Amino acid sequence: MLLRTEVIKRVFCRPPMVAGLFLSLLATAPFIERTRGSDKAANPRACKAIAELAGPDFLVHRAEMVPAGPLPGQTGIRENLPEHCLVQGTLNPRIGAGGREFGIGFDLRMPTDWNHRFVFQGGGGMDGELPPALGDIFGSIKPSALARGFAVVGTDGGHRGSMMDASYGVDQQARIDYAYNALDKVTLKAKELIERYYGAAPEYSYLLGCSNGGRQGLMASQRFPLYFDGIVAGDPSIRFSRVAVDQMWNLQVPARIAPRDEKGRPVISRSFSDGDLRLVAEGVLKRCDALDGLADGMIHDWQRCDFDPGVLTCQGDKTDTCLSDAQVGALRDMYSGPRASDGTPLYNSYNYDTGIGGPAWRAMHIGSSGTGEWDAADATLGLSNIRFYQLTPPDPDLDPMDFDFDRDVERTRHTAAMSDADSPFLSTFALHGKMIVYNGLSDQGMASSVLADWYDEVVKVNGESIRDSVRLFFIPGMCHCDGGQATDRFDKLETIMAWVEKGMAPDRIIATGVSFPGVSRPLCPYPLVARYKGGDVNSADSFRCTE
Repeated sequence: MLLRTEVIKRVFCRPPMVAGLFLSLLATAPFIERTRGSDKAANPRACKAIAELAGPDFLVHRAEMVPAGPLPGQTGIRENLPEHCLVQGTLNPRIGAGGREFGIGFDLRMPTDWNHRFVFQGGGGMDGELPPALGDIFGSIKPSALARGFAVVGTDGGHRGSMMDASYGVDQQARIDYAYNALDKVTLKAKELIERYYGAAPEYSYLLGCSNGGRQGLMASQRFPLYFDGIVAGDPSIRFSRVAVDQMWNLQVPARIAPRDEKGRPVISRSFSDGDLRLVAEGVLKRCDALDGLADGMIHDWQRCDFDPGVLTCQGDKTDTCLSDAQVGALRDMYSGPRASDGTPLYNSYNYDTGIGGPAWRAMHIGSSGTGEWDAADATLGLSNIRFYQLTPPDPDLDPMDFDFDRDVERTRHTAAMSDADSPFLSTFALHGKMIVYNGLSDQGMASSVLADWYDEVVKVNGESIRDSVRLFFIPGMCHCDGGQATDRFDKLETIMAWVEKGMAPDRIIATGVSFPGVSRPLCPYPLVARYKGGDVNSADSFRCTE
């Protein structure tokens, strides 16, 4: 089963090596030159010899040196990378449900000039793809971890396919692999091979991820608290099962107000025009922008924002300057989150932010299809997720309009126990590890209030001292993982390294963004908020992190 690599935008305490296993590996490959403690790896022969370690549960498809420079055949990656040993393989290959081939694929890259550090690169969506392991988060870490001398590994999550496709979820083990097992097994195998190749274990291990990669980061701190010294978990799908429930809600709500196509199907893309959505974004800014002391296009004091779309209700016929009663009601329902028939919340409420006026919100919830064949992410990724992965048993023919919020939420309970990463108990991780969690306040798919509630519970369960190990940052205007009207760019890798290796806690993180040229803003650890105190309106120095 050959592994292919595709260029996509993606979106570590070290358990001691078992002495017997390590000695066994040395004995089986005495021809590999070992240079313990050296900054330089072994020669190309050592890389190729990794293939000799293969067995029934560990297939090696490639073990070869990659020369310095841009990656061959990867036109979407322009970064000049160092010479490195590439190992691609599969752990635990098997034939699963429906005769489908399964196995935990991985891509490991070990630079010749190694800095004695290791990065696990998180995945995205439903995984299934195996991009080059560079140690990046959606293009936001430049230079990448590999370019900085890190050994980096990534995984396909235990199955091959599209990031939008959850059909693997008909297989029990594939669900487990995606939930947490691939993270576990690939991390351990990568560390084993790194020690085998360099003759030394990593001195520091990190995990970098956003979206599902962010969920993997939280999962690592909760299920594998000794694996990583530093974790960066961006926009994590922390309550993954309830995100899927929310996606069904966000299809049903606009469908009830949408016009119909010639087949009588709701055309949800026409429930709101682009002008309607920009009108809401402008209304949010008018109401809440200055709450942090400066009207600058970013809403830092998001929890005090009390915008209600009812202020935009038309007093007569619908025009471009107002919303219909039906549209106001639909927005209120979508932003309050899914509910059972008795009003019981099933997820969390969303905060209003500027992202609703941009393309990401439309692409996520209502799409652009002019027919009842919906193309919104809620109707593609979300529907595949709920049908194949979240429901037990899988329900491949589920009509999203038939999802029952009283009956069907219970059917997600079993996968929630595996893949939701919302445990607040982090006492072991806190003894040695550091974790930065961040979320865009315009994240179109994950409610920021879920993370705020989780962090409040983390502090309650572990005590105030947990803030010395885990900090949460909200980024005004940022959509899912990046983009939007935001200062969303900061050196995530350097920030977590400084905390782990130098004890420099991120009391404030200075960020910039392409939407605001020449502007910098501080990102403040929750529950603190960046407030303008006077001075240059473009400078982060003019803001303070306060309550």
